[in-house]
Amino acid sequence: MNKIENPFLVYGYEGPTYFCDRQKETDDVISALTNGCNLTLMSPRRYGKTGLIHNVFHRLKEQDKNISCFYVDIYATNTLSDFVRVLGKSVVGKLDTPLQKAEGLISKFFRNSQITMSQDPLTGLPQLGLAFNPQQAEQTLEEIFAYLSHTNRSCFIAIDEFQQIAEYPEKNVEALLRTYVQQLHQVHFIFAGSKMHMMSEMFDSPKHPFYKSTEKLYLDVIREADYYEFAAEKMKEKSIVLSAEAFHQIYSMVDGVTWFVQSVLNRLYRFEPGVITDVELRQAVGQIISTEEENYKRIFHLLTQNQTQLLKAIAMEGLVKEPLSGLFLRTHHLKSSSSVQRALQFLTEKEYVYQTGDGFIVYDRFFSMWLRNKD
Repeated sequence: MNKIENPFLVYGYEGPTYFCDRQKETDDVISALTNGCNLTLMSPRRYGKTGLIHNVFHRLKEQDKNISCFYVDIYATNTLSDFVRVLGKSVVGKLDTPLQKAEGLISKFFRNSQITMSQDPLTGLPQLGLAFNPQQAEQTLEEIFAYLSHTNRSCFIAIDEFQQIAEYPEKNVEALLRTYVQQLHQVHFIFAGSKMHMMSEMFDSPKHPFYKSTEKLYLDVIREADYYEFAAEKMKEKSIVLSAEAFHQIYSMVDGVTWFVQSVLNRLYRFEPGVITDVELRQAVGQIISTEEENYKRIFHLLTQNQTQLLKAIAMEGLVKEPLSGLFLRTHHLKSSSSVQRALQFLTEKEYVYQTGDGFIVYDRFFSMWLRNKD
C-alpha cells in the first residue's frame, strides 16, 4: 500500500496501517468464512462495515494469495436486472487466468448473455463483462452462480446493502438467491446491511428464505480507548498532540460513530503542529459543517413544516426516548401526536432520523449540530 498523506481516511481502504482496531470483529468474520459459514453483518451506516469487509479480505489474501474476494455494493440497484448486472461485473472473468482461458470458460456457462470486452478505467487492463436482456435476468443469475460453482479455489463475496433486494419489484429474489447460495461449497458470503429492521426480518424471520442460514455479527462503535490510541499515534507523526480529553470531546459529540470521528480527525490533521485545544476543535467542526451547509439547507427546505419542527426538536434534545409524549410535544410546540408520528415515520424512512435502542437521534451528527444553531 502507498503511504497516505492524511492517515484519517473518510473513504476507501488503504490497508491495516490506516485501519483502526476491529481486531476481534476481523477475527470473527474470518473464522466464520473459513469454517464454511456465511455471515450477516449489520450496523447503521457510517459505522465502518465496508472498511471491516476490506480489512477481512486483506487478511484473507495475506493468508492465501490464491483465494478470490469480491465486494459488491448493491445500494444503487432497484431491480433484479440491476443486481445481476452489478454482480456479473464484479465476478465474471475474475476467477480464471489468463483472460483467454476465462473467456473460453465463460462461453460454456452463459447462453443467455453476450460476452463483452472492455478496458478497466482504473488499471487499463482488459476485462470481461456480460450484456443480457433484462427480461432474462433470472436465467443470467442462474448462469452466474453456475459459473461460480465451477471454481476450485476458495472464494468470498460480500454483498453490501443486501436489504435492498427486499425493495425489488420481483418478489422471488430472496428465494432465488438462497437456493443458489446453499448449493455453493467453495464460495462463502458476507451479507451486509445498514437497515437493521429489514436485515433482522430477512435473517431472523421464519417467513423468509434466509432464515437462520448465517452467523450474525452486529457492528458497534470502536471502543474509545482503542480509538484514542490509534488517533494519538497518527497525530504524533505530524507533531500534533491530541490529549485524551480532547479526543473524548470528539468521540462524545458524534457518539463514537467511525465516519464522523474520522472526519473531525482528518480536519485536525491538516492544522499546523501543536496541541489540539477547544479552538482547533471548534474550527475543524465548523469547517466540516460549512462544506455541508448548502446541502443541509436544501434538505431543510424540502421538508414540510411539521417535519422540520420535529427534526430540529430531536436535534435540540440530542436523544428522544418518547417523541410522542405530551411533555416532548409541549416543550417544542409541536402539533398533535398523530402529525408527529407521520413526520417521524417519514424522517426515519429517509434516514434523517435513526432509532437507536435508547431512542431517536438525527442520523447525521453534523446536520444535528447545524440544526441546533439554526434560527
